[in-house]
Amino acid sequence: MASVKMKKEAMAIELKQITKTFGSVVANNNIDLSVKQGEILALLGENGSGKTTLMNMLSGIYKPDSGSIFINGLSVSINSPEDSIRQGVGMIHQHFKLVEALTAADNIILGAKEKGFFLNKSRAEKISEISKRFGLEIDSEKKIYQMSVSEKQTVEIIKVLYRQADILILDEPTAVLTPQETQKLFEILRRMKAEGCAVIIITHKLNEVLEISDRVTILRKGESVATVNTSETSAKELTEIMVGRPIELSIDHPETNFDENLLEIHHLTVCDEEGFEMVKDISFDLNRGEILGVAGVAGSGQKELCEALAGLLPVKQGAILYHKENLVGKSPSEIIKMGISMSFIPEDRLGMGLAASMGMVDNMLLKTYHEGKSPFVSKKAARELSKRLVQQLQIVTPSVDTPVRRLSGGNVQKVLLGREIESQPNVLITAYAVRGLDINSSYTIYDLINEQKQKGVGVLFIGEDLDVMLELCDRIMVLCNGKVTGIVNAKDATKEKLGLLMTDALEKEGDPHNGTKH
Repeated sequence: MASVKMKKEAMAIELKQITKTFGSVVANNNIDLSVKQGEILALLGENGSGKTTLMNMLSGIYKPDSGSIFINGLSVSINSPEDSIRQGVGMIHQHFKLVEALTAADNIILGAKEKGFFLNKSRAEKISEISKRFGLEIDSEKKIYQMSVSEKQTVEIIKVLYRQADILILDEPTAVLTPQETQKLFEILRRMKAEGCAVIIITHKLNEVLEISDRVTILRKGESVATVNTSETSAKELTEIMVGRPIELSIDHPETNFDENLLEIHHLTVCDEEGFEMVKDISFDLNRGEILGVAGVAGSGQKELCEALAGLLPVKQGAILYHKENLVGKSPSEIIKMGISMSFIPEDRLGMGLAASMGMVDNMLLKTYHEGKSPFVSKKAARELSKRLVQQLQIVTPSVDTPVRRLSGGNVQKVLLGREIESQPNVLITAYAVRGLDINSSYTIYDLINEQKQKGVGVLFIGEDLDVMLELCDRIMVLCNGKVTGIVNAKDATKEKLGLLMTDALEKEGDPHNGTKH
């Protein structure tokens, strides 16, 4: 028993005085971090605090300017992802690195340093042994494109274990999982911990940090400011350490007295660009002064619903009524000419929301330049607006003219959200408004959305954090495979019920449309 305890306390990873700079920006400054064998460490920090940069040095994407890396007590040099894999380190990125047309087994053996390219008996047995050992359920002959998000994540985990990794780094692993899938993942991680693996989780979800981790290391502005035992801390304390000051961890839920429909959606069917039906005969309404949440696992039709409502994607069937006038077939500019102010904050921030090569000033002008009566465009108002948003939303940028592609994902989101809200919409459609944002920035965004609600704006809020949706939204509509499986009052709903609706488990239990109008 003593030897087992000693093994548990052995250090799998030790980072000592790690520094990494990019030009004049110090991403990591003399950071110390350690993870024991058989331990789950959570890595917390605001956007730009250096979490991803630090992990990218462990996974071989970057090389530290100075400092030392120790793996299982030995000093190592990691100059490439191949070096990292050789040292037993496997990183599972938020966006999976899988070949969609291949089977799970093909993806697992792809790139492994073994002779031959085909799945033979010994390889199949090895995959099966790993699956049983860690409680991983997967159909190894199933193609990746046929899989759910959680199945793809399981393939990624088996892939790194197949390469004999005993140190795992997971970047936002629960971002697109249902509550049930998240619990299943946590069971897998606990099995890996029991087997002596070291696990590092990068996440913004404090409730999950407290549930799954043994210790938490917090980064702030490129420096490690604290490492605490999870059992001895709280969400409030972690947030204060992360931000550097007290912060209130509650989302306001103001009541409004508007009694008016803004949008009525009737039997809407929408196809994606390849002609596949992604939204299938759905009906709902959005009221003035209401936040209607839309929940569902990734790929359930959220993106296509947003784009159809905004006039960016053609509608195959059905009606979108604004004060009884049908918007189907109208372009965004035609919708504006009808006097409808609709703001759309898409999931693809740089591809669809903003011009990546332009600065804040020019991106502000994109929303309003057509309103000018002169052939010359004045940038004065846009520049003033940009400066005001920098202050109000604490946007970190060298200049309001710096191309937005150079900003972090969180700051890009603030630019986009700030611009859309400033246009004074009466309908606001937002897809994953706080994805990738730290705690402090996220609560700023929730406050802004609540301000719009109080002004009578109807907000369609597509989200992935069910805890947030239950606090922020008035009603929540659940999509599963393009269909509505339920519309529920947020104050009466639970995460478990929403999770079941997201997997269609409650569809047969009575009328799914059991919500009432706000």
